[in-house]
Amino acid sequence: MRVGLVIEQFDPRRGGAEQWTAQFAAALCVRGHEVHVIARGFGSQTAGMPIVRHLLDGVRCRVDFARASEETSRSLDLDIVHDMGCGWHCDIFQPHGGSRRVAARQNILLAPRWLQPIKRAVNSLLPRYRQFDALLKRQYADDGRTVIALSRRVAGDLADLHGVPCERIRLVYNGIDTQRFFPRHRAELRESFRSRLGVADETLLLLIVAHNYRLKGVPMLLEAMAAWRHSRPAHLVVVGGKHPGRYQRAARRLGAGASVTFVGSVEDPVAYYSAADVYVHPTYYDPCSLVVLEALAAGLPVLTSRENGVSELIEDGREGFLLDNPGNSEEFLQRMAPLLDDNRRAAMGQAARRLAHCHSFDRNVDEIVAVYEEVLRERRAAAMGATNLFICRRTGEGVIDETLSSGPAAGESSKAQGRPTPPTRSGAIR
Repeated sequence: MRVGLVIEQFDPRRGGAEQWTAQFAAALCVRGHEVHVIARGFGSQTAGMPIVRHLLDGVRCRVDFARASEETSRSLDLDIVHDMGCGWHCDIFQPHGGSRRVAARQNILLAPRWLQPIKRAVNSLLPRYRQFDALLKRQYADDGRTVIALSRRVAGDLADLHGVPCERIRLVYNGIDTQRFFPRHRAELRESFRSRLGVADETLLLLIVAHNYRLKGVPMLLEAMAAWRHSRPAHLVVVGGKHPGRYQRAARRLGAGASVTFVGSVEDPVAYYSAADVYVHPTYYDPCSLVVLEALAAGLPVLTSRENGVSELIEDGREGFLLDNPGNSEEFLQRMAPLLDDNRRAAMGQAARRLAHCHSFDRNVDEIVAVYEEVLRERRAAAMGATNLFICRRTGEGVIDETLSSGPAAGESSKAQGRPTPPTRSGAIR
C-alpha cells in the first residue's frame, strides 16, 4: 500500500503521538509499504528512515497546516491517508490527543474554582481556541471517514461530544515494544542508575514520565511526597518537561525538595523504568497513555487514574491500583501502602508484564493495517456499485450490469478513485 501519514511534527522526542507515529512508520516500511509523511518538521532521529518526506515549511498555524496537508495529500497517488489528529482530509482519523473538548475542559478544571468561568470566557476569544473550533468542524464532518479511538472512553467522547456515528469508530488501544521495555533490564541498569540518582536501595523509587506536569498530576505527587508518612522512605523521579523550575520551587516550599528529582527530557527512558519500583501517573486526562504501557512492559506495578484510557485494561489490585480522584493526595498515599511490600510489588509486576505482552506494538500495527484493508474493501465495493450501474436508454431506469468489471484492483489509489464515501458497518477492533 501507498500510505500517507499526517502529523505536525515527525519527531519522536516531541511526545507520545510523535513517538508512536515514527515507530509506526518504521513498522510499515519493514512490512513493505510505501510510506509518505506529511509534516511541518522532521526530527534528526528520523533522518535514516526509508520514507518519502513532504515538508510543509512556512505554515503559520494549525488551520494553515490542515489546508496545506490536504493539498499535498490530494496531489499524491495514495491508497490511504492516515491523519494523527492534525488535519481534516483523510481516510483514517486517529486523534492521539483524544477529544480536544474534553482536554480543554479538564485543563480549565485544574484552575482555582473562582478562575474557571473567566478562563472559559477568555478561551472562547483566543485565536488558538478559535482555530481549534474551526479544525473540529472539518475533522468530525460526516463524510464517511473512519475514526480510530484509543480507548472506550475516547470512543464515547467522540460519539457524544463530536457527533461521530458509532459505526464509523474503530477501537484500537496503543501498543508498545515489549522487547525494548523488558524486566531483564533491571538487573543490568537498576543499581547504576539508582546510584546516579542518589537513591538508596531500601528507598522506594516512584517514577513519572510526563511533559505536561499539571495535566499529568505532578502537583499532587509533590503534595503526597511532602505528606509521606509510610515506614519505608520514598523518592519521586520526574522525567520529561522543559521548564521544571516552578515545580522544583514548589517541592522545596512544601518541604519535599530532598525527596524529588527532576531529570528533564531524556533520549531514552528505559534505564529509569529499570531503576524504579512503582510507576505513578495520576493524570487528569489521557486517551491511552504510552508511558503507562511502557511501565507495564518493564514489569512495574502502576498507580494511575481512571481518567486514563489505559485504565480500562488494568484490573484494580492486579497490575496496579486505580485512583478515583487524581488530585487527592490522601487517596494516593492510601493506595500506595500495599506497594511497600516487596512480594506484592513483584507479583503485580509479573501481572503487569503479562498484560503488556497482550498489547505489543506488532499487534497494534496489525490492527491498524486491518482498518486500512477494511477501508479499501469498502471503497472497492462502493466503486463496484457505481461502475455496474448504468441508465437504460429505453426505460431511463438504473440497471445493474453483472458483466461489468468488479471494480478497481487492490491497491488502486484513492486519487484515481476520487475517494467515494465508503459504506459503514458496525463493529470495532478489540
